[in-house]
Amino acid sequence: MKLKHFLLTVLLLSSVFLISCSNATNEEKNSENSSAEDVTKDKDVEKKDVVTLPEESQSVTTFPWDKDEDFLNALKKNDTDVLIAGFSTVFEESSPEESVNIDLAAKTINGTIVEPGEVFSQNETAGPYTEEKGYLEGIGYAGGEVIKDVGGGVCNVATTLYNTSIASNLDIVERHNHSMPVPYVPYGQDAAVAYGYKDFKFKNNTDHPMLIWTELEDNRLYMGFYGKEKAPEVTWEHETLSETKTTTKYQTNPDLNEGEENILIDGMDGKVVESILKIKDENGEEKIKDLGKSSYNPMLNIIERNE
Repeated sequence: MKLKHFLLTVLLLSSVFLISCSNATNEEKNSENSSAEDVTKDKDVEKKDVVTLPEESQSVTTFPWDKDEDFLNALKKNDTDVLIAGFSTVFEESSPEESVNIDLAAKTINGTIVEPGEVFSQNETAGPYTEEKGYLEGIGYAGGEVIKDVGGGVCNVATTLYNTSIASNLDIVERHNHSMPVPYVPYGQDAAVAYGYKDFKFKNNTDHPMLIWTELEDNRLYMGFYGKEKAPEVTWEHETLSETKTTTKYQTNPDLNEGEENILIDGMDGKVVESILKIKDENGEEKIKDLGKSSYNPMLNIIERNE
């Protein structure tokens, strides 16, 4: 009888042990599955947070400041929670001085509110482009020549403003193309400024205040216009009316080895282009806006060599 009780006790203890082990194993599996799910969720979040950097100048809808507290506060304060349109200008080559000038002009413009019917002027907002204001000597165009000029590089800001204004279907009040083509946007999509006689201006033709937000990140200048209504779909079209091939100018540099060449400026052909904008509204109806002609002199190839 005692043996029978002993065997029964052993059997009960074994069952309890097996159940405990089973529960522990299930908990471990659940923990492992939970950890795997957490890792997958983290990876999904990381993928969502990754911003694809534009490789060339183009319209964009994501920006470095999308989660910035100052930006979000500005949206709320000014009731401008809708992205009208955005653009990023990508420039492959710029001197440190030009980058300083672009950054300074962009920071001066950043956060500007343009009221309905108001005309925005780059020169009035960011100029004058003087050493007293912190601008440095950079590359500029004058009389068909590439020159050094205080404030050189601020035309990148004007060009970005122009493209963002066009993408937003705003009225262009004043715009000048460069005397020679620029490599960072297509012919017909640039804008030049020179304080006192060349400005870039647009008019807020919407019924609501508009917020400008802009930021320089490495060699990309981002810009977004914010208000209450998204812009209609717009498409640039450029027709080349005439073309003038560029030529090469050589300069002597005795410091170079025999037969060695150094490209100072990679030239571009001169062109006259006519630009139009196709505007498609929410009903699919299309309108045409004439943006006029842009005339460019050729930009010379300038090459150094030892002879």
